[in-house]
Amino acid sequence: MSVPKNILFIMFDQLRWDYLSCYGHPHLQTPNIDKLAAKGVRFDRAYIQSPLCGPSRMSTYTGRYVHSHGASWNNVPLKVGERTMGDHLRKLGMGCWLVGKTHMKADAEGMAQLGLEPDSIIGARVSECGFDVFERDDGMRPEGPDGFYDDGGALKYNDYLRSKGYEGDNPWHDHANSANDGTGNVLSGWFMENSDKPANIAEQDSETPYLTRRGIEFIERQGDAPWCCHLSYIKPHWPYIVPAPYHGMFGPEHFLPVVRATAERETTHPVFGGMMKAPVGQAFSQDHVRDKVLGAYMGLIKQCDDQMGVLFDWLEETGRMKDTMIVVTSDHGDYLGDHWLGEKTFCHDTSVRVPMIVYDPSAEADALRGTASDALVQLIDLAPTFVEVAGGKMANLDHVLEGKSLLPLLRGQGQTREYAFCEYDYSMTPLAKRLDLDTAEARLFMVTDDRYKLIEFGGGIRSILFDLKEDPDELVDLGESAEHQHVRTRLSSVLDTWARRPSQRTTITNDALIQNRSQRSTKGVILGAYGEGDADADLTEKYRNRKAPPIGGS
Repeated sequence: MSVPKNILFIMFDQLRWDYLSCYGHPHLQTPNIDKLAAKGVRFDRAYIQSPLCGPSRMSTYTGRYVHSHGASWNNVPLKVGERTMGDHLRKLGMGCWLVGKTHMKADAEGMAQLGLEPDSIIGARVSECGFDVFERDDGMRPEGPDGFYDDGGALKYNDYLRSKGYEGDNPWHDHANSANDGTGNVLSGWFMENSDKPANIAEQDSETPYLTRRGIEFIERQGDAPWCCHLSYIKPHWPYIVPAPYHGMFGPEHFLPVVRATAERETTHPVFGGMMKAPVGQAFSQDHVRDKVLGAYMGLIKQCDDQMGVLFDWLEETGRMKDTMIVVTSDHGDYLGDHWLGEKTFCHDTSVRVPMIVYDPSAEADALRGTASDALVQLIDLAPTFVEVAGGKMANLDHVLEGKSLLPLLRGQGQTREYAFCEYDYSMTPLAKRLDLDTAEARLFMVTDDRYKLIEFGGGIRSILFDLKEDPDELVDLGESAEHQHVRTRLSSVLDTWARRPSQRTTITNDALIQNRSQRSTKGVILGAYGEGDADADLTEKYRNRKAPPIGGS
């Protein structure tokens, strides 16, 4: 073992924490991810900062909370000037590269105002969330009446598919994310009734193996200079469809029981109740829909784990495991019918708690290999962790990075965090319209400690409270419980204090502010001095014994 020189930052998309065998799934075996956990530390209480791809990732890449960086929903641009892990790492001599997804939207207006050309080195990095790009693939090339969801989505992957003989104007859809009836008719993966069918593609050409090969190709090309590679997978995110043999590996006997209660369905809470009424919630509330999807979802995860085996075996064979820190995590979870919801845009642990496994090759981490930590950690903790691995000092960046380095937890030096925070801005959703909420009101904030979770809402909507000790499945809403008023008051005060932090004061370090407290002004500004003797003589030297002719004098 040696000090980590490189970083392999692996992120899956929409991977639930409890769908890995190392986190307790009884039927979905993930031996390769488990093997990494046996070499590192498995964090059991890791929380994202927003339950949606874009804002969650922007928080992870900047090391900052959502209302600090402002990219609060998918395709909301990350404003020019927000520093990312790539910006920090390059200053420390470590390259920072992307292979896969970011869901980044560039601030084109801000770039134009500053004269940054997108095809310049700086402009390209600003456009790509601070990464240099080996291959960006957000894995999304759906097409509707107004065109493509993402004009640049899956372009290189589509070129690859065509080179392998997959025909059509969009093989991403027609092959990688759809089935076929055997007579040439495409059975779209967007329709969940097709989820139990095999995708019309050879397994080795599907998205997950393709990105694994691209990640390996990137690492192969690296010389002696240290690097960080963000290998960002698209799956198990929808469309829920997977190639053979993974499509038929799992059936109802392998599914986790759905977690939901009739009392939830009968709630009068306008936001929670409104989300259950959304089309995706209505769909996943039906058992036959859930059963179709779960087999594919589990198959996608099994394929991901098999690809981790390919990747980790290659790293071992090439000796790179000895000097590379490896992180495996996800940007959020997936309700899959739990709590009568689909997708991820609320704050149950199903959605906001994610797997996080960190392998640190350094000797200092030996004592904790194969252990699990119940410390509260957040995805914004990864950026400061990587900075320290690259040799940086958090004291120089604690005014910018809002997370905490995980190195103390990885190396047995202890670290405490009392609370984790998450937020969601749903101001551009149909739910906000139905509730007649202003854009400033359609927001929610979550705080959790070692027992309780509080969710607060704008627009005068009452809070939701869960007791995670007595109710780990979060089925009983204590938001109107008189007995728990003191808990709601306490955690609401925590949220208020958190919201008042100086998160936008990023242009001067905290050390500089503290140093200024006791530093005399030596630039000629003298306040509070009645006479020459009321200030230090060296400060008033320029103002004593001076001569100037009086006005009108001769």
